[in-house]
Amino acid sequence: MKECHSLQEVRDEIDKLDDQIVELIAKRNDYIKQAAKFKESVDEVKAPERIDAVIQRLRRKALDLDLSPNLIAELYTKMIDEMVETEIAELRNAKDL
Repeated sequence: MKECHSLQEVRDEIDKLDDQIVELIAKRNDYIKQAAKFKESVDEVKAPERIDAVIQRLRRKALDLDLSPNLIAELYTKMIDEMVETEIAELRNAKDL
């Protein structure tokens, strides 16, 4: 991590990271849309076992990185909920074709 010498420099670095995070979320969303091509039903999209496994894996990763596992779980739960809706829409659009 870069050693910053002013509050503005810290803020600039945080802004850069925020931009990268949003870009990565967009990439994740693109993969979610692709996943819909391989699924047959809304139940398959919802996949609670898979969601739970992802959240548990990321909670462990957060602990390894000295982050709050609750924070990561909450962020990912919200993101996954939204992306499940996107994937359901993709699935329905593909079936309409």
